[in-house]
Amino acid sequence: MRPTILNPLFADVTTLPGVGPKIAKTISRLFNRSGDDTASSGVHIADLLWHFPFTVIDRSLRPRVIDAPENTVVTIALTVSEHRPPPRHNQRVPYKVRCFDDSGELTLVFFRAHKDYLQARLPIGETRLVSGKVETFDGQPQMTHPDYILTQEEFDAFPLVEPVYPSTAGLAPKTLRNTVSAAVALCPDLPEWQDENWLARQGWPGFLACLGSVHSPARLEDLEPTAQSHCRLAYDELLANQLALGIMRNTLKKASGRSLAGTGELRKAIIESLPFNLTGSQTGALQEILGDMASPERMLRLLQGDVGSGKTIVAVIAMAAAVEENCQATLMAPTEILARQHLATIEPICQAVGIKTALLTGREKGASRKLLLQQLAAGDIDILIGTHALFQSDVAFHDLAFVVIDEQHRFGVHQRLALQAKASAGTDVLVMTATPIPRTLTLTLYGDMESSKLIEKPAGRKPIDTRVLPMDRISDVEARLAKVLIEGVRCYWVCPLVTESELSELSDAENRFAALCARFPGRVGLAHGRLKAREKDDVMARFQSGEIDILVATTVIEVGVDVPEATIMVIEHAERFGLAQLHQMRGRVGRGTGQSSCLLLYQHPLGDIAKARLEILRETEDGFRIAEEDLRLRGAGELLGTRQSGTPGFRVADLAAHGDLLAAARDDANLILNRDSKLAGERGTALRILLYLFERNEAIRLLAAG
Repeated sequence: MRPTILNPLFADVTTLPGVGPKIAKTISRLFNRSGDDTASSGVHIADLLWHFPFTVIDRSLRPRVIDAPENTVVTIALTVSEHRPPPRHNQRVPYKVRCFDDSGELTLVFFRAHKDYLQARLPIGETRLVSGKVETFDGQPQMTHPDYILTQEEFDAFPLVEPVYPSTAGLAPKTLRNTVSAAVALCPDLPEWQDENWLARQGWPGFLACLGSVHSPARLEDLEPTAQSHCRLAYDELLANQLALGIMRNTLKKASGRSLAGTGELRKAIIESLPFNLTGSQTGALQEILGDMASPERMLRLLQGDVGSGKTIVAVIAMAAAVEENCQATLMAPTEILARQHLATIEPICQAVGIKTALLTGREKGASRKLLLQQLAAGDIDILIGTHALFQSDVAFHDLAFVVIDEQHRFGVHQRLALQAKASAGTDVLVMTATPIPRTLTLTLYGDMESSKLIEKPAGRKPIDTRVLPMDRISDVEARLAKVLIEGVRCYWVCPLVTESELSELSDAENRFAALCARFPGRVGLAHGRLKAREKDDVMARFQSGEIDILVATTVIEVGVDVPEATIMVIEHAERFGLAQLHQMRGRVGRGTGQSSCLLLYQHPLGDIAKARLEILRETEDGFRIAEEDLRLRGAGELLGTRQSGTPGFRVADLAAHGDLLAAARDDANLILNRDSKLAGERGTALRILLYLFERNEAIRLLAAG
C-alpha cells in the first residue's frame, strides 16, 4: 500500500485548479501518457514535480524608458496618460495606451483588445509596473502585449526570475507554469530519508527546499544539473533506483539455487578442441562464472564483451558445466537470425564432445516441433537455443539449471523472470551483451547483477581501417569496390532508411540496392526490418555462402551477423547514427584474419557533435571508451541507438552529470540493505516513501513477498 502521505501527489492532474480534461490531455503529451477515459489523463501530480524548467526569464532589469534596451525583457514603472481605442469598425488597428516616466514616453500596444479590461487594469493617472520587451516603431519606444501589468503591491510579491518549462503545442507557458506551481505546493513535508551526515558533507538542503529551489530559481545557474538542489534530487532518484535493484538482487539470491560444480571433463574437451587459445579476459570471466555456478546461491551475472571478443565460447563452456551435472541449459537470442547463427557456431563444438543441441524458433512447427519438445522434456536435449518461442507454455524442460540470455537490453526484466520460472529448481542466469556499457549505466541497467568484462580480441584479428569521407565521394567508393570484388571480398552497405521519404533527404536501402544492382548485376542482396523473417534469413544465407557479394541493409545487421569473409563496411549518412550503433555495425567486419575497412560517409554540413562522434570512431576500436564518449555526447536515454525497454527512465538524474553520485548511491543502498533488509526501521520507513515517490513499487512488492 502506498503511504497515505503521498496520496495527494498520485491524484490525477485534473484535480489541480484550472486543469480540465482538455488541458490535462495536452499535458499528457509531455509525458507520452494517455488516460483510460475523460476523467483520467494518465498523468499524476507527482509527474509535474520532475518536470523541471530548462531556462528562466529574468525580469529584474529596471531601466527608465530612455535607457531601456531593445528586445530585452525589462520591467518599467510607468504612469498612464491616455487610452487610444481603435475606430469602432476597424479592429485591425491596435488599442494604444500612452504612458510615461521622468525620462520619456512609451506606448503599450494591444491587438484585439478588451477596452473595459485595459481601462480597469491601466487607470489614467495611476502608476503600474509593466514587464515585456521594448521595441522602436516610427522612432518611438513601444511594448506590444506586455507579459505583466502589476500594481506595486502585486509586484512586491512577484518573482523577478520566471521559470520556463518544456511545453507542447496547445499549452500556454503561463498555464503550464501555474499548473506545476500548484503541484509543487501540494507536496507534503516528507520525512528525511537521507543520512544526516551525508547531507551535511554535501551541503544539501532538505527535499522540499530543493524542489522549491529548482521550480523557483533565483538565477539561470540554479537550473544546472550541478546545482546543489538538482544534485540532491538526482541523488534521491539514484538511491531509489539502487535500492530497488538491491532488493531485487537479494530476493533472487535468497531463492533456492544449486551447486553446478561439474566434473570439468566436457569443459576440458571443448577447450582442447578449439583451434585457438582462450584470451586472458575469457579465462578470467570463466573463472568468475564457474565460481558462481559452483556456489549454492543463484548466479545472476552480466558478461560484457565488445564485438568479436568471444562471448559465445565462454557461454558454451559455462553451459557444458551444467551438462556435466546432468542438467540442461538454454540460450535465448532476440532474433531468429541470431539464434540460427548461435546454433551454427555452437553445434559443431558440442557435437565433438557428445553434447546434444537443438533450435526452437517460431519457424519450428508441426511434427518436428512436437518431437523436439518431447526430447526436451525427456532430457535428451542438453542445450536448447531459441528465441521468444522459449516462453511458450508447452515448452517444458526435464531439468533446466542454466540460462544464457543474449542482448539482454532487447528483453524486459519480466521476460528474464519468465524464463527462470521454467526451471524446477533455482537456475543460474548469465546475461550477455555485445553493446559495451559505461560504468554508470552498468549500475543502472544491470545493478542487480555481478559483472564480467571481455576486453581483448582473439589473436589474429587485425585493426579495422576506418575512414571518413563526404557523400559526394560515393562514385569513388563504388569504383574501389569493383576492383576488390574480383578478389572475393564481401561488403555490407548500410543506409539509414528502408524506402525513399518525402520528409527526408537521407539515403534509402531500396534505391541504393537498385543502383548497385545496375552496376553489379546478380551480386547484390537487400535486408531490412520490413522483410518477413524467412526472406531476411534467405538473403543473409546467400550472403554468408558467397552467392551474393554485397548486402545492402538498414541497421538490421547491427547485432549478431557473422560473415568472416565480409571485410568492407560502408555506412551512408554516418552522422545520423549514434556512436554505439556505428561501433556495432563496424564490428560486422574484421571478424576474420584479412584486413578490413569501414567507410563512414557523411553529408555536409557536419555539426560539432557529429564531427566529434566520427573522429572518436576513427581513433579507437575500444568499445568501452566509445560507450563512455557516447554517454557524454548523447546522454543515457539514447545510449543504445534508440530508447530500449531496458534503458533506465530517469526523470531527474543525468548520468553524464551525476555519474559520481551513482557509485555513492550504490554503496549507500548496499549499506542500508545490509543493516535493514526489510526497510523496517525509522530510516527504512522513510526510504519506502522514497521508493513509492519515484515509482519503484515493484521493490516494495518484493519486500512484502519476503
